Amino acid sequence: MTENGSMDAEALVARFAQMFAALAGNVERVVRGKREKVELALVCLLAEGHLLVEDVPGVGKTTLARAMSASVDAKWTRIQFTPDLLPSDITGVSIFNQGTSAFEFHPGPIFANIAVADEINRGSPKTQSALLEVMEERRVSVEGAPHPVPRPFMVIATQNPVDMDGTYPLPEAQLDRFLMRISMGYPDHQAEVALLAGAPTGATLDQMPPVMAREDLARMIDFAQRLHVAPPLFDYLVRVVAATREHPDLRLGASPRASIALLRAARVRAAAAGRSYIVPEDVKALAVPVIAHRLIVTPEAELRGRTGADVVGEALRNVPTPQAAGV
Repeated sequence: MTENGSMDAEALVARFAQMFAALAGNVERVVRGKREKVELALVCLLAEGHLLVEDVPGVGKTTLARAMSASVDAKWTRIQFTPDLLPSDITGVSIFNQGTSAFEFHPGPIFANIAVADEINRGSPKTQSALLEVMEERRVSVEGAPHPVPRPFMVIATQNPVDMDGTYPLPEAQLDRFLMRISMGYPDHQAEVALLAGAPTGATLDQMPPVMAREDLARMIDFAQRLHVAPPLFDYLVRVVAATREHPDLRLGASPRASIALLRAARVRAAAAGRSYIVPEDVKALAVPVIAHRLIVTPEAELRGRTGADVVGEALRNVPTPQAAGV
């Protein structure tokens, strides 16, 4: 690359990092004390993946999803999942128009740039399956006719893993569609004190201005996926994912979809850090939220308290880290 080309690339990645920081700062106006979780969620958004936010009530799951939606000047919708929700309530229906003597498709709420699926595990398996096609192929098929959703497109789903009454666990095929799963966790003492002190005058979701246009978001997505990846990093990433397939504590390891997801996320994290190339630390930082939810632990290992996150951590420790990042 020429000197001017290098300078242009450096300027572009610096601009990416600046816009990423602006997005994170805007979300933090209402989601306080959770910078790491906010950044993970934005990495997922810019990797053009889907996000599952799983935690107990009252820790800001829905607030995070709505704040991300409000930060981008794009269409967003919220779908409240309930046991009586139907697949057509999500995807839309074809209605007969007597004037034209033809059926017309009326899009459902899934036709948005960011769709918030609140308490997704309260929907029946039949309703949950309505998301399988659109999350993978970015289109909805109704009566055999495909209808593409707008780009960029992201599903942000929330679920409560504690209150299991009236819920339906997400099947493995559905979990595998989510690029990343995160838990919000409780705020630390200082953050909770600041939350209480600023409650009457703090920013609200209705007051949040968008800091980015939909077109800017699409350009950031495209730019991140052009970042350089050295051959040793490809090899390292695949070895980490493959290590889960051979682990004795697992009934199901990570699929190639996990490798692709981890690569996409690592590229975004690198660009957000102002780098035009990924390094092993990008893979290590994202491996657990990208891979752990795709794994199925054996009953014996589960009784010993083992989790998917433990297996991913063990894989990271056992797979040798490339010494040369190959900038």
